[in-house]
Amino acid sequence: MANVDGNWNTVTKSPMGDQQATLSVQSNGDTFTGTFSGGLGTTDIKDGKVNGDTLTFTLDITVPMPMSLTVEATAQGDNLNGTVTAGAFGSFPITGTRA
Repeated sequence: MANVDGNWNTVTKSPMGDQQATLSVQSNGDTFTGTFSGGLGTTDIKDGKVNGDTLTFTLDITVPMPMSLTVEATAQGDNLNGTVTAGAFGSFPITGTRA
């Protein structure tokens, strides 16, 4: 299993422009807890799962409108790459580096 714990400085390429946020991860076996904190607020990770070096989780946001986002990202060393899915709004790339 990859070392996914810690803080990750992320950028999501969304229709509202680049959204910077810090993803905090504390793994426990095949699950993890943490937060996602950026310019649009801070939210707790829901349903965080770790499978090898891949993280999957859900975020409930309220800005710019209430919705749930689904994230899948793979850690490779100090880099993180994946996808944020925003329901009918589609999917957007997320990248990150270990803080």
